[in-house]
Amino acid sequence: MSDIPPASTLSRPWRLTAGVAAVFSVLLGLAMVAGHLGTRAEDPLQSPQLREMKAKLPLSPADELLKGEIRQLDLQLRGRYFRQLERTSSGVYLLIGGVAIFILASTRVRRLERQPPMPQPQVDGSPEAARAAAARWAVGAIGVAAGAGLFALSLGLRPALPERAADIDKLLEAGAAPAPVPSDAASPDELARNWPRFRGPEGGGVSSLTNLPARWDAKTGAGILWKTPMSSPGFNSPIIWGNRVFFSGGDASQREVICLDLKTGQLLWRQAVAAPSPAGNAAQGSEIPDSTGYAASTMATDGRRVYAIFANGDLAALDLEGKQLWSKNMGPFKNSYGHAISLATWRDRLLLQLDQGESDDGKSKLCALDGRTGQVVWQRARKVGASWASPIVIEAAGKAQVITLAAPWVAAYAAADGAELWRVECLGGEVTPSPVFAGGLVLAASPSEKLLAIRPDGQGDVTKSKVVWSAEDNVPDITSPVSNGELAFTISSPGLLTCYDAKDGKKQWEHDYEMDCHASPAVAGNRVYLFSQKGAAVVVEAAREFKEVFRTEMGDGFHASPAFAQGRMVLRGMTNIWCVGEAQ
Repeated sequence: MSDIPPASTLSRPWRLTAGVAAVFSVLLGLAMVAGHLGTRAEDPLQSPQLREMKAKLPLSPADELLKGEIRQLDLQLRGRYFRQLERTSSGVYLLIGGVAIFILASTRVRRLERQPPMPQPQVDGSPEAARAAAARWAVGAIGVAAGAGLFALSLGLRPALPERAADIDKLLEAGAAPAPVPSDAASPDELARNWPRFRGPEGGGVSSLTNLPARWDAKTGAGILWKTPMSSPGFNSPIIWGNRVFFSGGDASQREVICLDLKTGQLLWRQAVAAPSPAGNAAQGSEIPDSTGYAASTMATDGRRVYAIFANGDLAALDLEGKQLWSKNMGPFKNSYGHAISLATWRDRLLLQLDQGESDDGKSKLCALDGRTGQVVWQRARKVGASWASPIVIEAAGKAQVITLAAPWVAAYAAADGAELWRVECLGGEVTPSPVFAGGLVLAASPSEKLLAIRPDGQGDVTKSKVVWSAEDNVPDITSPVSNGELAFTISSPGLLTCYDAKDGKKQWEHDYEMDCHASPAVAGNRVYLFSQKGAAVVVEAAREFKEVFRTEMGDGFHASPAFAQGRMVLRGMTNIWCVGEAQ
């Protein structure tokens, strides 16, 4: 009798292996199909719950609980997708392995059972045995077909979410409805028609109006529409909304906001600001030198409310009729020259740049407050020391950016949430000149050192990649630059006026006026307006060649920058508020 086992005995393990592999592949394939269909049925990118929550956010932008719930749900949805992606990828490989094992085992079975016939015991030829054999082969054939079909199907199973997180962010942003401007915030067009903050709508000292006065005479009164005595001390510049002029003033005993009629100069209202002191009356520790006083920061308005901040930390919001809506104290401010950074707004948010102390003190921060309530919407610590440059908000690289200056950084933050976008290490000294945005470039002055132009489309530290040009001639130490996009102008404290090409920084001309200047220059139409501390007013052409258009003495001192309205220019002097223009 032969020692060689029968073919049926040799093939039995392979047959069992093929059966197990077939069952495994079928079950795995069915599980993958079910998971894929389940994911399609509940697509996180189309999550009704997430969409509903995001739709509520613009109505309650200060709701930190809602923001936290959105972030948590968004994180859960992203995690679910990535886990599904990993499971699908692993499942494909397992299915490939299962099908491969099934094919290998089935091939071995077929080969073994085709061996030359050997002396064997009588094979059962009963109908039951024939049906059993046919059933086994039917199961095997079905397993092969099912495995091949599921394998082919698995190759087409791709999750709806891209594999890269960056692509997921793009899809989520695209799928979310754009946040509308809150209903109680002024539109960009309204802001552009007014003078809502320090140096105008964009904070750059530029007016698009062409009907502004080119000459006037304080002695004869020609071109002087009205003159109202200055009744409250302060160095801040006026702002204009509609037919109203706002400015602040104050001293140790009282801080106040004053509103005048733009047409007549008559007092409409004045409102004392009362802010609760922090625990322990800590605001008394604010440093307030006489050189800047209590009211050096220019106010801001979003068209629905006006905001004022004082050097002792008092911050308040009032409606346009003078009713105080809310107040708080942000002090004490540790600043050797006093707090002088002006306010800015974005939509219905009030932006505060509170730079103080030394860079290692951990006291400096940038924050956004809900204009309606005064509640903090977001806040970002800044590792910088004291500065006096006011922030501006620009639209660049598809984002609303808050541009800030403080040694050593020009830094941009997202207006929506305060995330830092980019920074350039280029500033030194006591940073007082504010930035401007013109011709697609941010212009920033490192006092008495250099004027730089930066392209605001970078990410992270872009010191070596986004500085387009720098100039070192006649850089101001206090006043801010101004640019119409073609030319840029600066004036130093001793009165040296310089014109640069805004595209490449090449100096076009300079002229020494030999007058002390703290008021920043302004551009309206094709003219540059200059004002000195001793009352000189000068108008020159905004051109590549120097040409003086007009000069007069006003008998007042000017530290504040001008504000413009239709056919009018409003000036804050040390003794009077002036409105210059033609009678209408």
